Amino acid sequence: MLGLVKKIFGDANEREVKRLSRTVEEINALEPTIQALSDEELRGKTEEFRNRLEQGEELDDLLPEAFAVVREASKRVLNKRHYDVQLIGGMVLHSGKIAEMRTGEGKTLVGTLPVYLNALAGKGVHVVTVNDYLAQRDSQEMGQIYTFLGLTVGCNLHGLSHEEKQAAYACDITYGTNNEYGFDYLRDNMVLYKEHMVQRPLSYAIIDEVDSILVDEARTPLIISGQAQKSTELYYAADRFVSRLTETEDYTIDIKMKSIVLTEQGVSKTERAFGIDNLYAHDHVLLNHHVNQALRARYIMKRDVDYVVQEEEVIIVDEFTGRLMSGRRYSDGLHQAIEAKEGLKVQNESMTLATITFQNYFRMYRKLAGMTGTAKTEEEEFKRIYGLEVVQVPTNRPMIRNDMPDTVYKSENGKYKAVVEEIVERHKTGQPVLVGTVSIENSERISEMLKKKGVAHQVLNAKYHAVEAEIISKAGQHGAVTIATNMAGRGTDILLGEGVPEVGGLHIIGTERHESRRIDNQLRGRAGRQGDPGSSQFYLSMQDELMRRFGADNIMGMMERLGFDEDSPIESRLITRAIESAQKRVEGSNFDARRIVLQYDDVINLQREKIYGDRREILFSENIREIVLGMIRSTVTRAVESHCPDEEIPENWDIDSLLTYSHTHFLPDDRLTKEDLWGKEKEEMIEMLMERIVALYDEREANMGPEIMREFEKVVVLRAVDSKWMDHIDAMDQLRQGIHLRAYGGNDPLREYQFEGHNMFLGMIERIEEEITLYIMKAHVESNLKREAVAEGQAVDAKAEEGPKKPTKRDEQRVGRNDPCPCGSGKKFKQCHGSME
Repeated sequence: MLGLVKKIFGDANEREVKRLSRTVEEINALEPTIQALSDEELRGKTEEFRNRLEQGEELDDLLPEAFAVVREASKRVLNKRHYDVQLIGGMVLHSGKIAEMRTGEGKTLVGTLPVYLNALAGKGVHVVTVNDYLAQRDSQEMGQIYTFLGLTVGCNLHGLSHEEKQAAYACDITYGTNNEYGFDYLRDNMVLYKEHMVQRPLSYAIIDEVDSILVDEARTPLIISGQAQKSTELYYAADRFVSRLTETEDYTIDIKMKSIVLTEQGVSKTERAFGIDNLYAHDHVLLNHHVNQALRARYIMKRDVDYVVQEEEVIIVDEFTGRLMSGRRYSDGLHQAIEAKEGLKVQNESMTLATITFQNYFRMYRKLAGMTGTAKTEEEEFKRIYGLEVVQVPTNRPMIRNDMPDTVYKSENGKYKAVVEEIVERHKTGQPVLVGTVSIENSERISEMLKKKGVAHQVLNAKYHAVEAEIISKAGQHGAVTIATNMAGRGTDILLGEGVPEVGGLHIIGTERHESRRIDNQLRGRAGRQGDPGSSQFYLSMQDELMRRFGADNIMGMMERLGFDEDSPIESRLITRAIESAQKRVEGSNFDARRIVLQYDDVINLQREKIYGDRREILFSENIREIVLGMIRSTVTRAVESHCPDEEIPENWDIDSLLTYSHTHFLPDDRLTKEDLWGKEKEEMIEMLMERIVALYDEREANMGPEIMREFEKVVVLRAVDSKWMDHIDAMDQLRQGIHLRAYGGNDPLREYQFEGHNMFLGMIERIEEEITLYIMKAHVESNLKREAVAEGQAVDAKAEEGPKKPTKRDEQRVGRNDPCPCGSGKKFKQCHGSME
């Protein structure tokens, strides 16, 4: 049926390519005219285009001529002329879609076309890459085209000062990593002065390796974290205890869910070891949490796979790229538990100050586009989550790589022996081989085996990522053998050396199937670029994680019965189907996980947009007096409504309590009496209270001067908003962790989260308004006012795959119940604001 529809109506992708090809003809027709321009005249086109935009022309009107100008500039500056298919890719990106282009088709050069065109609008174009090296490399190389044409180029790297970042973002074109853009957005919404913000409004972004950023990392929220003071001894005690436990007897690991739990016997051992009656009692929540994280650290998190230890420091290994994530930490105490396991000094646990997912960050751009070699398998996700369509761009030359069928072995040992033998045989012919592994541990295992065989080789993994681009670029030379973790060196071209095409081109060996077919395709795609010869093959074993997680037991049983030894390869359609089925199931499961993360983050995202929007208004307004008075009116109205409910007759209204509240929050004792309130309607009370509050407000402003009052208002409002918002993030996180239990009562956890989250947000707004009212009307004002951050933060890592995130506990200095209330009322805390807790 599908074939018949395609026959009648044609393939949608094919139709789109044909449509864009007509514009390619227009661009090609302009080439002789553009070629005839001098360098100065070519550069002058930029100003001409900008003037035409000001006069009402659209970017689409300028596209053919602008693309022709960029192609000519590239020829003159880089000696690279865009192919026709690259022009098609550029148009796909300009239209806010994803361009799927094979490896080696020159995606970086493709990006220059829409980047230049959209930069003409003057709103800033962001080019997003997966690491600082690529951002710096591309900004320098492609930046030559832009600067030749009179545009400015900035590079937003980790560790720049806010002045340097401001300069980078102020450029027409800014290169940087997805993490840095996201963290800058969060930091911008924590600054105390508008002059410290670095980003302009988000206009247009092109994401290189879009699948890696919008899919692979979509379950990883960006978190700005602050320090929470807590004893670290419990981490060591928990680790010492769990190190004595035995799998199956004391704890069980679920490979499919990547979870670990104590058995009944394990619970009993824990209670005896720590001298408690019930591990699950409310008083022992902290201990339970520490024991669980110690179990995860010791028995799930693997050294040299999930993290490495360098210079007395635990450094996360990015599971998608194999790179070290310096400066990033696991959240919720997992990083500290790993430090305790490794015998290192345990750092203080953190609290979340600000957070956002990549989905919600990138959806804020007015226009978003992306490019990658592999996107079609995730097309549904791109469409549903980001509204991005995928267009497959034809290759410049036909692809002739030979993708050979998988070879499957019974054991890991048999698989690795076969891999090494294959490398040795191909190495003898001078054919270069690139071996892809899923972990540092496996890459070093193959390296040791090759050393014994006397085969010279390069190891490229997260431990040596500083030279990865140089190593990967030489992987196509005659006789080269390169072992690389996952997609290390992604974004670097592998050029074939002299004589290599004659011996078959680059041969790719995959040592394990990834849970996503797309990652496997990326590895294969390292060979056969631009019509080069090449080949690829995966070597698998029934002990690989993917096979163990999904259905390997039955096949293993069959192999035992048929008498397979570990050195005998199996080629069976049954096994191939099992692998593909496993991958599809994991892909579906991962998509569901990302979709659920987004559904829950959408709830807090609406709240985040409201808070950040209001906060920006505070920062950018010269005078927020009316905003503050609006908050005070809300507080007064709630106080009157609460003490004088409609369901009570006026004689039963609690006027005494309303008077007390008014005295503690906004008016001195001599400014309001019971007689003033008695006998009035609610609206009359509200208006009378507001008149007296405004009069006192005017007096305070006259005493301290308008300038100090304006700054005082901002100090109070920013502190109240920031502190309450951070508490709210923690509260929402705690709600999120326990909400799934509502399903046992027949309720939809997401609906419950939406409903309760909304009520909690309204409660936070009320607390903000009340605190602002209290401090504006009661606080003693110093002449040397200074805005201070509620907490200092740093970027951390919070992988959603690490299981449910439990609430972060933190010790805080609290006011004693019999201490004077800090509001200045003169009453004990328990009789004033303490009664409200």
